[in-house]
Amino acid sequence: MPDGSFAPNATARFNRKRVAIIVAATELLNQNGVRGMTLAEVADRVGLITTSVTYYFKRKEDLAAACFLAGVRRLAALTAEASAEDTASARLRRLIELYLALRARVDAGEEPPMPVFGDIRALSPPAQRPIATAYGDLFRQVRRLFAAPDAGVLSRGQATARAQIVLEQLHWLEAWLPRYKRATPARVGERLHDILTHGLAAPGASWRPAPLPAMTAGEPSPREAFLQAATRLINERGYHGASVDAISAALGVTKGSFYHHHSAKDDVVAACFERSFETVRRAQAAAQVLPAGQWTRLTSAAAALVERQFSAAGPLLRTTALAAIPQGIREEMLAGSIRLSDGFAAMIADGVAEGSLRGVDPFVAAQMLNATLNAAADLPVLLRGVSASTAVDFYARPFFTGLTAA
Repeated sequence: MPDGSFAPNATARFNRKRVAIIVAATELLNQNGVRGMTLAEVADRVGLITTSVTYYFKRKEDLAAACFLAGVRRLAALTAEASAEDTASARLRRLIELYLALRARVDAGEEPPMPVFGDIRALSPPAQRPIATAYGDLFRQVRRLFAAPDAGVLSRGQATARAQIVLEQLHWLEAWLPRYKRATPARVGERLHDILTHGLAAPGASWRPAPLPAMTAGEPSPREAFLQAATRLINERGYHGASVDAISAALGVTKGSFYHHHSAKDDVVAACFERSFETVRRAQAAAQVLPAGQWTRLTSAAAALVERQFSAAGPLLRTTALAAIPQGIREEMLAGSIRLSDGFAAMIADGVAEGSLRGVDPFVAAQMLNATLNAAADLPVLLRGVSASTAVDFYARPFFTGLTAA
């Protein structure tokens, strides 16, 4: 049974051991990704031999799938509890409280860790299917949180965009919360909820992002085309699914040409991340020279980056790729993403000082904005048939004006 649930006809001892195996495997998955986890390491952590683990899970892929599915079901249980509240705002508050409480119990060793979902795409399609089904159900649960009077009448696309923003905040917390020492989980939860429900806009601010000419893409160089193709494949198939053969085939070049540009696939992933980082830095720099206040500058950078995700020059590399890459590269790329958030934090702090943005915590707001913009890479799939400009209105605008704003 690779679904993370109890075997109804099994003994209590069987189920306890099965859960222990899933817990140990989740810890290793979070450290090393699906490919880096081995049944031998899992067996060693639970005091078994490798062949004994196969009594519970025949293949490593079955075990990895059980870990992911168990995590999705835990999130779904939190969402179901939050949905009992009467308003969208109260539901968001309750979901954040429940998730932060879960993290606190995990940190205290009272509950097993949640899996990092970014490496699900390393599984084969048959193993992915039950997880994709469960995650789709979870996504729809989160989307229904906005079916409340205080959220107004939202179209399916608008509610979908809001659900994507909410889930991304929960996933990205794992990256930045350990670095945030200035507030208790309760205070962090209040700041998350405040920004999600009320946005960043000061009273009277109008949504009029300006175009950023510096973000207009021309004909890509051979290297840029190579990194565009690699980025798309990594986003679609995961780090391991985007093989050298697949990247080469997407460009119509040979493996030899691939290795002419990069000595190893890890170098390609690092280059794709750096390309994405440079795109965000260019948007920040172009926005900062606009003859306008920080509200216009920040919203213009955000709108340009969302539009970029829909363009031929997009997308940006999803931070979900971090889950599977080697530890040393992972830490370096995570640090690069944090630096981008620091750039947004400076813009937000200036906007708060000038009064064009509400008095929010710049660090928290910047991390949330960075996560939101990165997750926009999934929008072409989530919002099929929606234009780039409509996606900006559906997705970027509610982050700035509040998810429960009409």
